[in-house]
Amino acid sequence: MHELPVTESILEIALRHASTEPTCRITNLYLVIGELASMIDDSVQFYWDIVSKGTIAEGAKLNFRRIPAELLCIDCNQKYKLGDDDLSCPNCGGLKVRVINGEEFYLESIEVETKDADKNI
Repeated sequence: MHELPVTESILEIALRHASTEPTCRITNLYLVIGELASMIDDSVQFYWDIVSKGTIAEGAKLNFRRIPAELLCIDCNQKYKLGDDDLSCPNCGGLKVRVINGEEFYLESIEVETKDADKNI
């Protein structure tokens, strides 16, 4: 259910940025989601279809790009990818880790259709 307010925020950001151009409609949104982010693509899409209705973003395609989780072992300074929910360091077996990548969630870019031609923002 937490996807609803996040999706509403995405719409607000997209509409705000699109308003700087003579925009006819928003056609594509590119979202980056980390492997550890608790966002579910299908839920975001479901809420998008509801909240964008009646706006210049209605019918826009959501494009999702997933970022794999990467951890740093505090004990030996080894960087490694998260594997099968095992947080232990493959180098020393340590469990003191810091997340480097994988918690991201942001709107990377939008595509809009203008009166003149398609344009990326």
